[in-house]
Amino acid sequence: MSTTQSERLRGLLEPLVTSQGLDLEEIEVDSVGRKRVLRVVVDSDTGADLDQIADVSRVLSAKLDETDAMGEGEYTLEVGTPGAERPLTEHRHYVRATERLVKFQLAEGGELVARILKVDDEGVDTEVPGVKGRKATARRLAFDDIVRARVQVEFSRKDKKEEEA
Repeated sequence: MSTTQSERLRGLLEPLVTSQGLDLEEIEVDSVGRKRVLRVVVDSDTGADLDQIADVSRVLSAKLDETDAMGEGEYTLEVGTPGAERPLTEHRHYVRATERLVKFQLAEGGELVARILKVDDEGVDTEVPGVKGRKATARRLAFDDIVRARVQVEFSRKDKKEEEA
């Protein structure tokens, strides 16, 4: 998708997404055979449920139908939320990932897998899990020290309520 089309679509759709209480995270147009697919990724601090996704999908579809933003050809609109292993690229993404396990690629080289405990304007406080019976350790990461960060899927983590019981 050209930058101009991306910017035009973002300018058209972002106010509508925001009016539904969500953030517009990503817009992508792909060609699939003769058809095009417009993928819109939305999220919020509390997540987005299926009803919210359906509502925003209807609003976006109506707006796209009344404009020529997608041109003359057929297209499919897909509205969803970020995947489980989403990359963290904005401050709000780090805030939303609090208590989640994240893999950080560090500017100094190497990787770190740690749980985000707290986020402020300068960086994140993390807890690095202990290995082989050792205790977890605290580590502070400044945003400038982080090249990339991606949430990790955890299958066996006990939530706090289970641990307290």
